Order: sequence, then structure tokens, then C-alpha cells
Amino acid sequence: MNHDARLHTLQRQAEEKLAHYLATCRGPEQVLDAMRYSLLGGGKRVRPVLLVSTWEALQRPGALDPWPAACALEFIHTYSLIHDDLPAMDDDDLRRGRPSCHKAFGEALAILAGDGLLTESFRLLADEYRPWPRQALQLTRELARAAGCAGMVGGQALDISYTGSRLEQEQLETMHRLKTGALLGAAVRCGAILAGAPAREIERASDWAGKIGLAFQVADDLLDVVATSENLGKTAGKDSCQGKSTYVDLLGVDACRHYLHDLLGQARCQIDALQPGSATLCQLTDYLGQRVERHFA
Repeated sequence: MNHDARLHTLQRQAEEKLAHYLATCRGPEQVLDAMRYSLLGGGKRVRPVLLVSTWEALQRPGALDPWPAACALEFIHTYSLIHDDLPAMDDDDLRRGRPSCHKAFGEALAILAGDGLLTESFRLLADEYRPWPRQALQLTRELARAAGCAGMVGGQALDISYTGSRLEQEQLETMHRLKTGALLGAAVRCGAILAGAPAREIERASDWAGKIGLAFQVADDLLDVVATSENLGKTAGKDSCQGKSTYVDLLGVDACRHYLHDLLGQARCQIDALQPGSATLCQLTDYLGQRVERHFA
């Protein structure tokens, strides 16, 4: 199977697993409908694919099933998107090419749907990894840290406080390491933990994820300028309109493209040590550059 086919297979498996694990959630149908609308509404499934790809690259005998953790991570990512789109946050009416959750279900149910996905993610970890308490505790710690104040929530708080300010590159990178990079790093570390990888390989993979996390945000900032809302599935140009600093504002389009490819080059060097099982990780690294460059062709 070639690399593109493998990536598509993982994305398809992610859709199937997400539907399966969402069906294990119990509660009033109206909140489950809103959760389902957002979770199963499409997307590239970067985080589950990243977790499972890391697991494939590093797995040892006795490795545990990566899919429950991959889906728990996507539950958390989807909750963050629902809340980010709310009028009190980024105030966006479009997500993945259709109305945001709060436009489809109202603000109250959207908030509850996000809360439901966040809390169900930890229930999922507890249920599926109950026979392996050490790994379950490690996974819970990783996801809680990445999603909380020292990770995504902290990054979002910085994003709000920085709105309207001109940032230095170091400030911008700190914010995005928390807001975007923390969950991507958690995907890699959780995949490595479930693979039974030794500590040194977990750290190598985590270093790679740090570069990928920054590259992911640089790519998003470029696409916000050069792509259309139809291509993105969300409102293009919104960050600049809201007075938020971006890498494009700071560096300019050409320098931003160079910075992206420099980050991706560093990332490729860091996964060399993980060969020969890291083909999909290489492909994910290249995907970010290709995702941007096709808009300059």
C-alpha cells in the first residue's frame, strides 16, 4: 500500500472508530445530536492519524490498541472547535464547510456539546484502558495537561489577551505551542506510550511533534491569507479582521513560506532516527507543505 493510500485508510478508520465510540455515550438526545453533528462533520483527523501513525512507527510486542486514545483526543479537539467558534470567543459561523455548532443548535447546546465531548474523552480512556492502569494514568495525564491551562486552554487565553497587540515572534510561538502544539504533542506521546516505546524514543518523537505543531500553525496562517473560505471550510481572513497577530503579519508571505519549509526540514531530520517504521510520519510532515504550496501553483 502506498503512503497516500495508507493515510486515507487511517482517516477512514478514524471516522469509523469515532462513530463507534460516540455511540457509547449516554444522555439526552439533543446534546448527543449536537456532539454528533460536530464530531462526525468531517475534518482531516490529523490528531488521531498522528497518534496511530506514531504507534505504528514505534510499536513493540504487547502494544495496546491506539484507537480509543486517538478518538478521545479527537473528542477534545472537537470540543475546542465548538467553543472557539462561539460569539464570546472567535465568533465564527462556519466550520468544516457548514454552520458552526452554535448556529445549528444554539449557544447553550453548543456549550454543553463541547463540555460533553471533553468529559466523555476521559470516560473513554477509563473504560477502554481499565485493564492497564499504568498506561491509563499516563494517557489521562498527557491529555489533561495538553488540554488544560498549561496547554490548549492557556494558549487560548493568551490568544484572547493578545488580540489587538503587535507580538514578537517568540510570543506568537509560545502561544501556538500551547494552543495548537500541545494536543499534537500529546497525540505523539500517547501513541508512543501505547506502542510500548522506551523513553528516549518518546522524547525523539515529541521533539518532532514540537516542530510539526509550529509548522501546522504557520501553514494555517498562510492558508488564511491565500485560500478561500470554500477551500478552508471556515471563514478565511478572520484572524486579521479580529486584530490577531499571525506569522504572515510578522514575517510576510514569502518569509513565512520559507519558515514553514525550514520547520518541516527540521522535522524530517528528527524522524530519521525513527526509521524504518516512520513512513506515515514522513508523509504527514510533507502533507503540511503540500497543503500550502498548491495554493501558490
